[in-house]
Amino acid sequence: MKIYIIKRILWMIPIFIGISFFSFILINVSPSDPAEVAIRVTGITPTEENVAEMRQELGLDKPFMTRYIEWVTNALHGNFGKSYITQKPVVSEFADAIPATLYLAGVALIITLTVSVAAGVFCALQEGSAGDILIRGLVFVGTAIPSFWVGILLMWLLAVEIPIFPTSGMRTPDSVALPAVTLALGYIATYVRLIRNTMIQNQHANFVLYGKVRGLKNSTITKHIFKNSLNTSLTALGMSIPKLIAGTVVIENIFAWPGVGRLCVTAIFDRDFPTIQAYVLIMAILFVVCNLLVDIGVAVIDPRMRKEED
Repeated sequence: MKIYIIKRILWMIPIFIGISFFSFILINVSPSDPAEVAIRVTGITPTEENVAEMRQELGLDKPFMTRYIEWVTNALHGNFGKSYITQKPVVSEFADAIPATLYLAGVALIITLTVSVAAGVFCALQEGSAGDILIRGLVFVGTAIPSFWVGILLMWLLAVEIPIFPTSGMRTPDSVALPAVTLALGYIATYVRLIRNTMIQNQHANFVLYGKVRGLKNSTITKHIFKNSLNTSLTALGMSIPKLIAGTVVIENIFAWPGVGRLCVTAIFDRDFPTIQAYVLIMAILFVVCNLLVDIGVAVIDPRMRKEED
């Protein structure tokens, strides 16, 4: 197990280097001059002189690799520069916004796991029944409808026509209900199908037949089927957690939720390059780390994964 973990960590080093390089070149492929953007946001008209001074102040006059190494070194120390708009450190901007995003993503994850596990197990055990067909139909509809459209419909129905929840913001505890449900619906559809299909496949496996021959209870056999169906679900879950956090971009802007997704969209419109670079780097690292943790978790549950890796 130790060798497996060391190998997976070593493989992450070139991945992190590639992620950091991609995040850094965003500022270089943009058609806008970062120095000119930094001047315009202060309300000053750019001239050749003040643009040159700003380029020197931002270090843009240095060679590409020198700037890249300095940026990576500063990023490792938690320094992503200052926002062009607020003139505050980017780290403090993220520190203020990340709790709201984690709260929203956490509630959405709880809703996703609760509903999808219950519905997926029910559909697998009641394969072909009216309830199975109904749930699969709802899952199909949930997959087809875009999340932003669901959010608008929920806002219209449960905040305007029937004023149960607030329309936007993070003012009261129930403010998270509509954005969390909107964010969770797309993942619920995916997990219900995944759990149902995996459990149905495992119902015809040899260990199920052996358990029935031994006279085990149906509940015990169902537990074994569910446990052996977790590998695929855990892998998908590991990728869904960072997707939940990164996927809040649209939802946070619809419901005016003060998280990192809304911060990123604002930075894109304002061409706030330091904030955009930090967002891309942090989200990419989050994907890689979550994938590593899930691989380790799957290897702990199923030793066959470690043997395949060796």
